Amino acid sequence: MKILYAIQGTGNGHISRAREIVPLLQQYGDLDLLVSGTEAEVSLAQPLKYRFHGFSFVFGNNGGVDNWATFKLMNLPQLWRDIHSLPLKEYNLIINDFEPVSAWACKLQKIPSVSLSHQCSFTSPKTPRYEKRSWKEGLFKYYSPTTDRIGFHFERYDHFIHTPVIRSEIRGLTTSNQGHYTVYLPAYDDKLLAGILNKAGKVQWHVFSKRQKTAYVQGNVSVFPVNNEAFNNSLASCEGLLTGGGFEGPAEALFLQKKVMMIPMKGQYEQQCNALSASRLGVPVIQEIDDQFIFHINNWITHDKKITVDFPNETAQIVDDMVKRYAR
Repeated sequence: MKILYAIQGTGNGHISRAREIVPLLQQYGDLDLLVSGTEAEVSLAQPLKYRFHGFSFVFGNNGGVDNWATFKLMNLPQLWRDIHSLPLKEYNLIINDFEPVSAWACKLQKIPSVSLSHQCSFTSPKTPRYEKRSWKEGLFKYYSPTTDRIGFHFERYDHFIHTPVIRSEIRGLTTSNQGHYTVYLPAYDDKLLAGILNKAGKVQWHVFSKRQKTAYVQGNVSVFPVNNEAFNNSLASCEGLLTGGGFEGPAEALFLQKKVMMIPMKGQYEQQCNALSASRLGVPVIQEIDDQFIFHINNWITHDKKITVDFPNETAQIVDDMVKRYAR
């Protein structure tokens, strides 16, 4: 059997999930990997068959998307060429994690594909929405269209939605509480965060930055370059995680029974929806770093409690069911 697994490369969550799923897929036949996008710091251990520029956004420095940098990064003619040049007829199964090149290539070539992603959970009207009838819903429908779907979210909102994929390396961590707080807010400048967090509580902060290549210390804030092993170690031994409105990071922290606070990116609809879903579990959410930020942080440090979740290890079964159902 020939399998193509196409993965979004904007942000680290898609690649992190793929690190768990790739070895499972390799048990079923010859696996080719495709990644498009430009904003991930983590990588796969296995070689890629295809690497495309894709269609990505660029994180800004003040809580949102850098629209000008995103515009400059866009290469729509190259995206068009990549979509029309991708050979797909040799594959018995094409799996898509919110990846547009292969999704549109499948659509144009009338080849079925299955979405295995967090984002496809939003094709269900039962999944919580930050805004009703938002025009931004089109992103979930048209960015990477597939014929079938298997989704992941914090709760099982619909029959095709499962709880998060928690990587084996996270499930195998030995946890402790050394009192520090781990921070991953890629849409904020690390120097801005360090200056603010130095005013928040008498605790230590581990900030992981997309922009820094070397670590430094400013007061009670230690800033590190993004690194999978270092981040996992910090997360396993922290009191809590301060993060954006992503999905995999908060899910892993909740699984490890760490406190979580979320600050979704400005103008990023999916992150706003994720934060809404997490808030229904009891996760505190603040919309921006403003004059009230220190108050919210100190309140979280002092009073907030850990949340109990049930994220069973079902990944192998999900993959097995998918292969048996959708392989041609």
